[in-house]
Amino acid sequence: MDSKKTGLFLRELRKEKGFTQEQLAEQFHVSNRTVSRWETGSNMPDLSVLVELAEFYDVDIKEIID
Repeated sequence: MDSKKTGLFLRELRKEKGFTQEQLAEQFHVSNRTVSRWETGSNMPDLSVLVELAEFYDVDIKEIID
């Protein structure tokens, strides 16, 4: 899994949904800094959060991690 590529994809999904990092952070009960780390690939969401993100964005979890 390429964390930078995954991060860029998460950022694209967020922007398509029209959310800011702060709004997404509130939705998932994390800090906006955490969302930023996900999107830069410096940190990855836990598996349970990945599942929630996939449901939120209406994509298969495989799309996020591939």
